[in-house]
Amino acid sequence: MLVLNRAQVEALIDLDLLIDALAAAMADLSAGRASIPARIAAFVPQHDGLLSPMPGYVPSIGVLMTKLVTVYPGNTGTALPTHQAIIAMFDPETGRPSALLDGTAITAIRTGAGSALSARLLARPDSTVLAILGTGVQARSHVNAMCRVRPIREIRVAGSDPARAAALAAQLSATTDAEVRAVPSYREALDGADIACATTHAAQPVVRRDWLTPGTHVTSVGYNPTGREVDAATVAEALVVVESRAAALAPLPAGSNDLLMPIADGVISAEHVYAEIGELVAGTKPGRQSIEDITLYKSVGVAVQDAAAAALVLAAAQAQGIGEHIRLE
Repeated sequence: MLVLNRAQVEALIDLDLLIDALAAAMADLSAGRASIPARIAAFVPQHDGLLSPMPGYVPSIGVLMTKLVTVYPGNTGTALPTHQAIIAMFDPETGRPSALLDGTAITAIRTGAGSALSARLLARPDSTVLAILGTGVQARSHVNAMCRVRPIREIRVAGSDPARAAALAAQLSATTDAEVRAVPSYREALDGADIACATTHAAQPVVRRDWLTPGTHVTSVGYNPTGREVDAATVAEALVVVESRAAALAPLPAGSNDLLMPIADGVISAEHVYAEIGELVAGTKPGRQSIEDITLYKSVGVAVQDAAAAALVLAAAQAQGIGEHIRLE
């Protein structure tokens, strides 16, 4: 079995290749060519945490895998990320375990890449102003990915802690050619933004319709079992795209309160979800209809994304002779 640690995974993954690989994987999922079961979780109520297995099989790339991921929102602001994971890969011909990878880095990078794929398909081609809501791992991941698919020239960072927002803005200024600045509120970050990335564990919406300019593309990857990132008015007006209707509309912890809450309140119905991202990739559904459309990509994360990322990492590791081999037998 090949074992790859976090630093090795981060060094091996190619973000541009990953965005393309996610497109193929999501098309496979929407067409029924990939297999993922409904998500389950073991809850740790005293720490507001959970452990969730995410198995998947993607025949087109020959990957059979499972991710084990913990979600601990209480880690926000500490040295530990809120999402931590490992990925086990198996030979799809024999079922034999073949590799064990750090999944924390893969989760972070593939989530941002998935949002970038949505922007490539839905955001206006001339989008230059990016709003980043949140200051954690996903905030950084989304900046790196979005700058690959749109000509971002200005980045505004907002968070619940102004000091963390300022620190992140300073860090990003050193790694991107765009002008980066921290702003004091989510509203100010969103004012006139072309793309808005919500990457929080917010209990109350950080994206509100009154704060958005016509034509904005919104991505939301945050999870809070009792809250949501996007208000009902935005969801109701937006062209809504998800990874998987079944996953996004499933009961918690798999589904999204951003959609489940307005459905429960009668603001929208389940049919309001316009498309899966794989349908846009395949061309069976068109994207935005107008430059003034508000588009929303709500991500809950699906295992085929981890499978696509893990396959790229494993191929690069084998080509470069990186990683440690261990025996389990």
